[in-house]
Formats: sequence, structure tokens, C-alpha cells
Amino acid sequence: MFATLKQIFAPTNSDLRKRILFTLGGLLIFVVGTGIKVPGTPDITGNLGFLELINVMGGGSLKRFSIFALGVSPYITASIIVQLLEMIEIFPYFTELSKEGPVGRRKLNQITRYLGIAMAFIEGYFFSFAFMPGSNAFDYIYFATVLTAGTAFCLWLGDQITQKGIGNGVSLMIMAGIISTLPTMFTTAFTSLVSFDAETTAIILGIVKFAVFVILYFLIIIGLVYVQESERRIPLQYANKTTGSYGSEQSFLPIKLNTAGVLPVIFASSLLAIPSTIAAFIKNEGFSSFVNNYLNYSKPVGFLIYIALIFFFGYVWTFIQLKPEDVADNLKKNGGYIPGVRPGSETEEYVSKSLSRVTIVGTILLIILAALPILFTVITKLPSSVSIGGTGLLIVVGVALETYKQLEGSLATRTYKKRRGRVR
Repeated sequence: MFATLKQIFAPTNSDLRKRILFTLGGLLIFVVGTGIKVPGTPDITGNLGFLELINVMGGGSLKRFSIFALGVSPYITASIIVQLLEMIEIFPYFTELSKEGPVGRRKLNQITRYLGIAMAFIEGYFFSFAFMPGSNAFDYIYFATVLTAGTAFCLWLGDQITQKGIGNGVSLMIMAGIISTLPTMFTTAFTSLVSFDAETTAIILGIVKFAVFVILYFLIIIGLVYVQESERRIPLQYANKTTGSYGSEQSFLPIKLNTAGVLPVIFASSLLAIPSTIAAFIKNEGFSSFVNNYLNYSKPVGFLIYIALIFFFGYVWTFIQLKPEDVADNLKKNGGYIPGVRPGSETEEYVSKSLSRVTIVGTILLIILAALPILFTVITKLPSSVSIGGTGLLIVVGVALETYKQLEGSLATRTYKKRRGRVR
């Protein structure tokens, strides 16, 4: 860590420092934008329920109804839809594009952006209708247009960060939005746990509780780092390579503990959002009461449904991304095999069993992480803005690790080129 910082501040890496400063400047623009309200809109009070994840990813911008209230969430939804269309082969056109290399990837990215902008307008209209009842159709279109423009600007800013800065711009903006809410969260936790108007014993007890809260928070971050970096390595051998020679490297098939990332939670939240959205439009008291009592994840039945959906999507999405049949076929084509396992159907079965075991453990850990904020709020009675764990924290850790690896890779490449130049 310190060696990396020393390399960054080396005089020969001034261009890398400029890229880092450009990234920080772009993220600062995003954070400032989350505080600019759409004219004529009120702050949203109360618990957002299934929309809390969007609010967290946008740095609390949805509750403030800022110009970046939607952030890049419509683009993420569009990306998931396009990926599903590629994988499950409903429309052969998308599958063919995914196999065309860089040209096909550019077309898919373009389709994803157009779809994201369209979804931003639809979501903006629905949110305006749900949170500002009584306005006319022109007002709803106006609010939706402003929110869509905010999403378009966020996507443009993310592209600029990716091209001229360090890391993936869209991912870093999500991380910046989540991190920007942390000072407010810790302040709220301190004021809720520590009351200086109470007796000395109560004040000391409150400070101890806050210290325990902070320690638990950082222990969860450390645990998340291990979860993100953990993987099951299946040893591989290739018929055209000798594995016993001096200096040879062993090949592995890595299976990450959490292959699906936060997508299962997003899927589960989106599915539970459908009845709530319908209830907001039809305004039927009986249906709204049913949704609130049985399909709200802060209630026991809704919580169990939420957990079951996360497990289902986590398991299914992992097998969609990493198909054992494709893995076995690719190994066979490249002359590779798993020691002690025959190529073909036996390899497919072996990979499927290994993937299933790893996925069950990873999905259970994801469920625990998603359930922690809900249980923490219920048990401690603290405000919903104060939480431990959550998918937001998983996003921050994942993006931070990926960005740091990219930075280390860039420094390693520079060092290699310098040494190679000296040898010449």
C-alpha cells in the first residue's frame, strides 16, 4: 500500500497523478450534483423501502429529489437486461453481437445506453407521479425530463472518468455516492446513542455503544475484502504443456465465492418493487395493506420472501454467467483437463458440483449482508439511515479493490517498461 503511494508521488509519474486528480474532480462534480434539487419538488420523508438501494447508490439524492436522483441506476438496469438477452438467447441478435468481438461490444454498449436513457425517463415519470401526487401531466413530464438529463450527464461524466482518469467511471460514481452518506450516518449514530443531557453513566455507556458500532462496521469491511478475494481454484493441465518443468506455473480455473456480486439483491428488490408500484398507482386500500404487511421486507413474511429471492437469483445468475457445459467444451477444445477427471460430461459434472457448493456459501454470505441492515434497524431501533453491512458496503469494497488493482497494474507496467529500456 505505502509502496504504491510512494510510486504514485514519484516525479516520473506526473501523468498518473493528473489522471487521479481528474477522477477526484469528476467525482466531486457528481457529489455536488446530488445536492442540487429539481425546482418545485419537496424532500421525500419516511422510509423508501425497496427504493432505498437506489437512494444509497445515489448518495441520498432520491430523498432530496435532486437532478441526479436516478443517478446511473437506469443504466445498470439496462445493462442487466442486455446481459440477460445475451446469455439466455431469447433474441439471437444480441447473442451474435456478443460473439463479434470489439465491434459487437460497441454496438451492445450503444444499445444499453439508449435503453438506459429510455428507462430513466420512464422511472422519472413514475417517481414523479408517486412522490408528488396532485401535479398535472405537464409537471410530471418536466420532472421526468430533468431526471433523464441528470442520468445522461452522469453517464457522460462516467465515460470521461473512465477515459481520462483511473478505474470505471460509473462504478466509481456509485461508490462516491455511497461514501458521501457515511459522515451523516456516523453523526446520526453518535447523536442517537450518546445524549449529553443524561447522567454520566449513560453518557459513557452511549460512547461505548458507538465505539462497538464503529468496530463492527470496520470488521464487516475486513470480512467483505476476504469474501471478494476468496475463490475456489480447480487445478488444470494441458496436453501441449509440461507441468513438471522448472519454473512452470500451475494453471487454475478460478471460481469466485461471490460470482453474482450485488445483482441478486437488485433483482430481489426490483421484483418486490412491482406490487408496491402497482399499489401506488391503483390506490386500493385493501391491496396496499396486503403489500405493506406481506410484501414489505421489513415485515417477517416479506423478509423471508426477500431472502428466498436473493438465494434463487444468486444461484441462477451464477450458473448463467459461468456455464459448466461451456467451461467443459472450452477446456476440451484447448486440450485442457482437470487431473483425475475425464473431459466432456464428467468435467461438466465436476465443475457444476464445485460451482454449486461455492455458490451456496457465497449466496448465504450475501443474504447475511443484505439482511444485516434490516435486522439491525429492528433490533436497535436506530433510524433507518444508520445501518451495518448492506449491499452498498459490498459495492464500495468491490469497486475499491478493482480500482486499486488497476492502479497497481498501471504502475507495474510502467516499472517493467523502465527496466526494459535500461536493459536495452
